Amino acid sequence: MNNKVFIVEDDKDLHNYLRELFLENRYSVESSFRGTEALQKIKESLPDLVILDLGLPDINGETVCKELKKFFPELPIIILTAKDTSEDVVRGLNLGADDYIPKPFKEEELLARVKARLRQGKDLAVILQVGDLELDSRKIEVKRQGVSIKLTQKEFLLLEYLMRNKGNVLSRDTILDRVWSFTSDVETRVVDVYMGYLRKKVDQPFNKKLIRCVRGFGYMIDE
Repeated sequence: MNNKVFIVEDDKDLHNYLRELFLENRYSVESSFRGTEALQKIKESLPDLVILDLGLPDINGETVCKELKKFFPELPIIILTAKDTSEDVVRGLNLGADDYIPKPFKEEELLARVKARLRQGKDLAVILQVGDLELDSRKIEVKRQGVSIKLTQKEFLLLEYLMRNKGNVLSRDTILDRVWSFTSDVETRVVDVYMGYLRKKVDQPFNKKLIRCVRGFGYMIDE
């Protein structure tokens, strides 16, 4: 099966050029000129990678990137934009983008980076396990001792982030950045609230506790 690339670009000529480039290189392609439409289509079609322009006519590309990473943290996103200062690059990567390519670009470099990101995506574990706790990132399922645990979307993303960093202490700011994308109206105390929800579902019914609060530092999950 060919990898599916989704292009979000409002410049008609570049939009069409990118579509032809990826089709010629045997990718399946979907695209949109607008951010709101792209968000809806991407949620429905679940592509393997997104090429994203920042200067869109309705909502900006930064918003699109943040929203996609909330719902699909493992979805590779490559920002393709005329904004090319070092500050722009840092800001784009801090939003959760996996790569940042300034315009104009060489098609060989773009194709090479797409291949690299798709390869990395395949290397990411789909089934995560910590002790008797198991998370399936594709089926959006969590089980402990074979018992299904129902989580909200945010609880699932939080648990997945903890499990992908098993054994590492994660600060509240780091968790807020990766799970909530530092939304302006969200404070770090929300991390404690959601950790409480998560521990009640994942740890409380079981003898062995996996999620720990490291006082003064943050949280971790370990066997």
